[in-house]
Amino acid sequence: MAKKSLTEEAQEVFRAVALIELGARMQVLESELTLSRERLIRLYREVRGVSPPKGMLPFSADWYMPWLSNIHASLFFNTYLFLKNEASCSHLDALTKGYRLYLEHCTRNDAEPVLDLTRAWTLVRFFEAEMLQLTPCCRCTGKFVAHKHDLQHGVVCGACQPPSRAGKTRKAAARAAVQAFASVTDENVIDPAALPISAEAA
Repeated sequence: MAKKSLTEEAQEVFRAVALIELGARMQVLESELTLSRERLIRLYREVRGVSPPKGMLPFSADWYMPWLSNIHASLFFNTYLFLKNEASCSHLDALTKGYRLYLEHCTRNDAEPVLDLTRAWTLVRFFEAEMLQLTPCCRCTGKFVAHKHDLQHGVVCGACQPPSRAGKTRKAAARAAVQAFASVTDENVIDPAALPISAEAA
């Protein structure tokens, strides 16, 4: 195995620090970086002040299907794809930059982030394994996360058709999600105010 240059090693350390600051678990760090486990643990302790948590990573694609999780997952993955395909970012840069943009979007819309970095990373892995796909909504034309081989035509996303239990947050969630889809896709998105959603119907 070729020995890395000091510059390459420094870049790996910076990437590790960025991922740790965003909340990456050890399994994510070990999968994405070439630094040794011992060094990653030391970096984690230096950055977070505690030892890395133990436990299994999320393993079910079903977690991304409920309406609120689906809206947040769709927002992040559309951003990730835009950065990777249109901005020519590497996978790791698209992951970290896309997740930062996702957090920024949540902050600007006074929304609590639903995805942590590990969930975002796992989502990308599920797409790479062809377990998930992006399906266009027949109302807003935004593309949302769905199981592979699910119906592709005449499907309505959770932003356009939230469940009744969503209550007062339904209209706000729909508006935020549709605006997000518009900002990261090339689709012509309808005005969120025109969506046939009754905010009082909860």
